[in-house]
Amino acid sequence: MRGLLLAMMEPPPAIEEEFQDWYDTEHFPERAACDGFLTAHRFVCVDGWPRYLALYDLADTDVLRGPAYARIAGERYSPWTHRIVSRVWGQYRADAAQVHPGTALFGDQGAAARIVLWRFRHAAATVETPILAGLRTLCADRPEIAQARLFRADQPDGTDYIAIVEQRSSSAPGPAVAFGDAARSVDLINVYVPYTRRSVGAFPKGA
Repeated sequence: MRGLLLAMMEPPPAIEEEFQDWYDTEHFPERAACDGFLTAHRFVCVDGWPRYLALYDLADTDVLRGPAYARIAGERYSPWTHRIVSRVWGQYRADAAQVHPGTALFGDQGAAARIVLWRFRHAAATVETPILAGLRTLCADRPEIAQARLFRADQPDGTDYIAIVEQRSSSAPGPAVAFGDAARSVDLINVYVPYTRRSVGAFPKGA
């Protein structure tokens, strides 16, 4: 199975600029360049909370327990990382396995204008089938849906399922009733757009 590292958080206003500097110049580049990290993307929430999301596709679920990641995580966190992480709000992290379709990477079916993230918190293993059925119901035969993937994250306090739907338009996420009894576990539905600090070539000199 491919793996996923997901992190969401929001800085307090007083450190917003420093947060972006830290993420863009240290934290994000370290992970994007780490062995076993296959993709790296940041997003801004336009409907929901917290505001910032980072997604990293991993070669497999053991990458985060390997030597390459150990060199940039845990006891190897920089003082800057400790300072920022201790102050952010709404922090949620998931080390997850891709259960559907199994090996897909973000962007495999082209660019996504928006992504919808559904989180099923503290869910029983029996919800996996109805979640997959719900994703098929919400996404089948819809050209504005580029790709839908489902991940399972075994957290210290239970199992979370995370569905990530890549969309080519700003259409609504769809009704939670599509997931049947699994909808009882939905505690977050966020909509994101891709984050960029400055596009290449934006405001060239002399413009």
